Amino acid sequence: MGKRIISQARGHGSLSYRVRRSAYSLRPAYPLNLTGEWEIVDLVTEAGHSSPIVKLRNKEGRTFYDFAAKGVYVGQKIKFNETNNGDIVKVGTVKNGTKLFNVELRPNDGGKLVRTGGTSTTVINNEGALTSIMLPSKQIKFISKECRATIGEISGQGRLEKPVLKAGRMYFIKKPRNKLWPRTSAVKMNIVDHPFGSGRGKRPKSKIIKRFASPGQKVGHLHPRRTGRTKK
Repeated sequence: MGKRIISQARGHGSLSYRVRRSAYSLRPAYPLNLTGEWEIVDLVTEAGHSSPIVKLRNKEGRTFYDFAAKGVYVGQKIKFNETNNGDIVKVGTVKNGTKLFNVELRPNDGGKLVRTGGTSTTVINNEGALTSIMLPSKQIKFISKECRATIGEISGQGRLEKPVLKAGRMYFIKKPRNKLWPRTSAVKMNIVDHPFGSGRGKRPKSKIIKRFASPGQKVGHLHPRRTGRTKK
């Protein structure tokens, strides 16, 4: 008797394929009313985030969390709408070529873009109604000038440079986020466990699945708009 294929088990949403809550207990985001001067009171790490997180507090005792910029330290003063490393600004007030991270996609959403360790975005053009920035993927994004961001480069550089070397280390890397690992190739399975199983019938073309196919068949290309190489 066959068993549920992995795509079915993941879609079912059991605890085996969910992220642990403790991996994302902290929610780095800008508060709605962000003004004045803040002090970095702590540097913390979390399994679900690839960068250290700073805890900031103002004179009134309010606190919030943000991703740490490269080179910041406990006791450093973080100001709003200043141009020093680690300061929080509105993207419409900085010069072209400024490096930013944790950028808001829409004003007051807390920060959605460029939150991975070691990354940053660059302001391309700050003239006109919108600000254009270049994401780490080289994609150009247009956002409102009222969106907030942190100046500098997010810390956590070099985390991918150290080789894993053994499977046990990769196990603990994937465990906090419940990433699918190790992944077994579908053609290595038995035919009762996966539609690609048994190893027979291998074809150079990928399998195209209809839109309304049953969950046990939805592997390969799921109702693609087109297939094949693009003509140049």
